[in-house]
Amino acid sequence: MKRYVLTPLAIALAGLTGAAHAQSSVTLYGIIDAGIGYVHNADGNGKQVGMINGNMNGNRWGIKGSEDLGGGLKAVFQLESGFDPGTGRLNQGGREFGRQAFVGLTSDKYGTVTLGRQYDPLVDMAQGITGDNFFGGMFATPGDVDNYDNSLRTSNAVKYVSPTYAGFQVEGLYGFSNGAGTTGQGQTWSGAATYNNGPVSLAAGYFYANNPTANRTTGWNSASSDSLFNSPVNNGYSSAHSIGIARVAGQYVFGSATVGLSYSNARYSPDGKSGFSETEKYNIGNVFAAYQLTPALLVGAGYTYMKASGDTSASYHQASLGADYALSKRTDFYAMAAYQHASGTQSVYDATTGKRTTQAAQASIGSYGYAGTSHQEIAIVGIRHKF
Repeated sequence: MKRYVLTPLAIALAGLTGAAHAQSSVTLYGIIDAGIGYVHNADGNGKQVGMINGNMNGNRWGIKGSEDLGGGLKAVFQLESGFDPGTGRLNQGGREFGRQAFVGLTSDKYGTVTLGRQYDPLVDMAQGITGDNFFGGMFATPGDVDNYDNSLRTSNAVKYVSPTYAGFQVEGLYGFSNGAGTTGQGQTWSGAATYNNGPVSLAAGYFYANNPTANRTTGWNSASSDSLFNSPVNNGYSSAHSIGIARVAGQYVFGSATVGLSYSNARYSPDGKSGFSETEKYNIGNVFAAYQLTPALLVGAGYTYMKASGDTSASYHQASLGADYALSKRTDFYAMAAYQHASGTQSVYDATTGKRTTQAAQASIGSYGYAGTSHQEIAIVGIRHKF
């Protein structure tokens, strides 16, 4: 007798057709975003031309669904995997569902509680009213030191999202360290609130992540929070005891135009196990404008200023441009460019020697992570398809 083995994916796909019998739904979805880019001053090279993917959105495929349990209560779940379309490799450190993986309960009256690997409240509530929502990582903070472009996610997390009351909504998250006898080492917590009323949207919140004492010399080692140390802007502080990020953002829509601004304060704090002794502070201001020039064409511009102080001192100026042309509801072409200038000094970790040194500040546009000289330029054209 031939035996058949049902894989998790096969089971999920089968649910797409059979879900209606249990008043539930399962959806398969994804985004493929691939581009060709030019980078001037990239990781020691005068220029670099090649594929640069995930520009407007991170590449992903996922399954999400819900089941009606009665009385206004539903069970919900989501599994989402990130990948590189250029190589087919998994992103997020090779995790199968590295972008999101959670299950929970939701109620229109009481809100939603979910458990698993998730976005933090600052990403959920503030990112959607910043330039990143329109044009992705090209508009993000230098080195993404404040998680403006959601470079990190939180594992082992429980999250609560309230219903919306008169335009207000709040959200809280706690990520467990999951280590025996290490309460308070490797934990993450965050909270945020948002207000939406017609053309006005406001959001504010705070994020905190703690680095365990053990193996601190190897860098960021939290079981609950991913690493933010992906560029020369902040990689010298991967031995930080903790990261604290405060952010406020606002957006106003009038006609075909949207304008917005945000401010972030990110602090990388040391302790006796860290490779530095004074808190490094990043103060970041960002403004953007987007305009729907035609029903198919969106254009935008943004400017970011970041001042680093404390352990080292540096300044970063970044200007960004973007255009997105929709061929259909699911397929679009885009073109983006950015320029950044850096001055001052920054800390850098040398993986070969295991030592931290200082260097002249290197430009590193948005969340791309390329190490530049005192300035860097990037231009990208690409295509995005949603399914």
